[in-house]
Amino acid sequence: MTHTSLHEHLISSTIMRYKSVVSRAQTAKPLASMLLKIATALTISTAALADNVVVSSKIDTEGSVLGNIIYLALQDAGIPVEDRIQLGATNIVRDAIIAGEIDIYPEYTGNGAFFFDRTDAPDWKNPDAAYELVRQLDFDANQLVWLQPANANNTWAISVRQDLASAHGLDTLEDLAAYLNDGGEFRFAGSAEFVESESALPAFQAAYGFELRSDQLVVLAGGNTAATMRAAAQQINGVNAAMTYGTDGGLNALNLRVMKDTLGVQPVYEPAPIIRADTLAQYPEIESILAPLFNAMTLEGLQEMNGNVAVNGADPRQVARDFIDQNR
Repeated sequence: MTHTSLHEHLISSTIMRYKSVVSRAQTAKPLASMLLKIATALTISTAALADNVVVSSKIDTEGSVLGNIIYLALQDAGIPVEDRIQLGATNIVRDAIIAGEIDIYPEYTGNGAFFFDRTDAPDWKNPDAAYELVRQLDFDANQLVWLQPANANNTWAISVRQDLASAHGLDTLEDLAAYLNDGGEFRFAGSAEFVESESALPAFQAAYGFELRSDQLVVLAGGNTAATMRAAAQQINGVNAAMTYGTDGGLNALNLRVMKDTLGVQPVYEPAPIIRADTLAQYPEIESILAPLFNAMTLEGLQEMNGNVAVNGADPRQVARDFIDQNR
């Protein structure tokens, strides 16, 4: 090969290598751009998912109603939400919020006595004191914030047939005590636990000054409130009163009236949304969104909503929607 030919060959080879490098660079540029766009989209998608407020509740009827009220109210306000309503029993939902698997769910103030092993504290029998105590304890221990509670106490109660209450003006346990001590006709259905536990019927009797005779008691082995309420509603064995919970869904449907515990014998179990502090910091408006709704809840209102679901078979989300629309 001559010097000139060698020189031309070297130039030709260099040009070909240059063209190859340019070609690879031009091919790589759109590929890199595409990969960058995909990575950015994935990052945005992951961030959006992380920002969702995961709304949960316990598995019972009231949990489904309250959970849906929270879910729909936040959704209406434009907050991204994820539905994990009716997740499970108290311990499951409680563990989930502490672990950061959920962000918000409705809990009961009186349960703080068990969460923090403070059952002897007198605060649990006063609505305001119970709320303040559990609010402080849960924030200090778990960075959980208790929001506005409802004015409804879902605790053990004595309820009587509506016709009996109306005929004798019975509204409180003091009224009931006066009726009983005057020899009023009365037969009560309750569980063995309620009748025998020092914190239940015996505590009511001691505080209000009445005592039920053995022939005035019908002790049901199963002990659930569905059975005791049915006994009173149907006057089985002459029963006209029953052990219930304050917001039981069957109370209105079965025409039973809760006797108000004016002396605060039982711990107070008012439902309230509890939320992780970091979630509330990201969406501080959640507090003002939910406060008027829970402030509007009453004992009778919760009874009615629970009854619509448990007795009438209504969809809890529709019941929640109706409540929100009525209380905007």
